[in-house]
Amino acid sequence: MIASITGKLVATTNESVLIDTGNGLTYEVHVPAFVITRLAQRVGENVSLKTLHYMESHNQGSSFLPRLAGFLSDEDRDFFELFTTVKGIGNRKALRALAIDSGQIAMAIADRDTSFLQSLPEIGKRTAETIIASLNGKVDHFATAGAFAKSTDKDANTIDANASGEAAMNNSMAREALEVLMQLGENRAQAVNWINMALSDPDNRPDNVTALIERCFSAKAGT
Repeated sequence: MIASITGKLVATTNESVLIDTGNGLTYEVHVPAFVITRLAQRVGENVSLKTLHYMESHNQGSSFLPRLAGFLSDEDRDFFELFTTVKGIGNRKALRALAIDSGQIAMAIADRDTSFLQSLPEIGKRTAETIIASLNGKVDHFATAGAFAKSTDKDANTIDANASGEAAMNNSMAREALEVLMQLGENRAQAVNWINMALSDPDNRPDNVTALIERCFSAKAGT
């Protein structure tokens, strides 16, 4: 199985990207809708994607074509594999439906937010309810891991070692704080918002979980 691909981003379409790996080989990689937006400005640059190889039915199932799906991280790929276990959601439909990053979708599933899921392409009310019934309780890891991506959203090829270490520390601290806040009965989405606000200030950033939680309660109180 092709587990990853690295090469020059040649072009993007509505559903896929073309990656030139050298030696005369250019691969078409189908990617989630939100990835198209992120990569659109990187044509001509080298990119790396985690990949998943699958077969897609063609001509009403009389034949099958090999496809390669690409993702920005292992977590996004794992979430995609879980998402496609839902009845009625195949690979192509899942790629179209993932119009925002998997962490936010996982949060909506964990919070049983059918309205949010219905806002995704090709997801109606019944499908949204099926997704929640099928995946609730299975997506907490993705919801927590992806909740703080905006505060550290840099390409892995451009982030330096110090920044990488700082990002890992911030995400670990944020995940622990989120778990505590949820145990205390706080809403997941609101807690994520407070945490991101606290971590977004480089001049006054909490340096431990306790300080981060205190900052969150200050935000809740409006102080």
